[in-house]
Amino acid sequence: MHEPNESVIQQPGSRRIGRINGLGLWTLYEKEVRRFMKVWMQTIGAPAVQAILFFVIFAVVLGGSDRVVTSVSYTLFLAPGLIIMSLLQNAFANTSSSMIIAKVQGTLVDVLMPPLSPMEMTLGYVAGGVTRGLLIALVLIGCFALLPLNAVMISHPLVIVYFAFASAMMLSLMGLLTGIWAEKFDHVATITNFVVGPLTLLSGTFYSLDRLKEKMGGSAGLMEPLLAWNPFFYMIDGFRYGFIGESDSNIATGMVVVALVNAALWLLVWYVLKTGWRLKN
Repeated sequence: MHEPNESVIQQPGSRRIGRINGLGLWTLYEKEVRRFMKVWMQTIGAPAVQAILFFVIFAVVLGGSDRVVTSVSYTLFLAPGLIIMSLLQNAFANTSSSMIIAKVQGTLVDVLMPPLSPMEMTLGYVAGGVTRGLLIALVLIGCFALLPLNAVMISHPLVIVYFAFASAMMLSLMGLLTGIWAEKFDHVATITNFVVGPLTLLSGTFYSLDRLKEKMGGSAGLMEPLLAWNPFFYMIDGFRYGFIGESDSNIATGMVVVALVNAALWLLVWYVLKTGWRLKN
């Protein structure tokens, strides 16, 4: 009798499906997309309506259509800020809510038990968040383009694509980390209300850095160094630059900062999933 070849004997618990579990990865991604599309009125429709209402209030009711920011109308300046704000908030909400709901309902084991590597789990969750963020952005671009207020002007489409994708990825990674860390919905709400919301609103969504300096007597004070270290500022400013062709920062610097932050967050999420911190208790 021939002795079994020890090189082909699988150890208990070892991976037997190759280096990439394509079917498992696609299934996780499809689950994430189906989860938010099943309630699209809440996850896509409501944020889009909210952003449009913000636009109408600032551009029409408060007379913003007559104002000029840098060298463009305020409507052209405002629309990209509202689009990227909705993208950021919803990319974060998708991954954070998915993880905390799975933990609270006890269904997280359905994701941990299948043969998915930490890298595949990271990619599946983040891809779902990116999809939701980009979908919201596309819906809002279409809505603003249809409004009779000249609200959309595209100057650098590739820059728009880069910052939209990179921004959605960053907030998806942050949302996934928040969901893993959180033990209840209040913890997620705390990060949303006291971190993501303020960083988004205070990073140039509704105003330019030059306008801030003008209101503060020629200097932005402590806000200027804070913005220089704030990746949210670079994401919003870079995304707006793709539309209006003007920016408050160096676009190349912003691209590098966003890429480095994404790389650091990706490695952190991968490590957390690999060690099972707060997941395998």
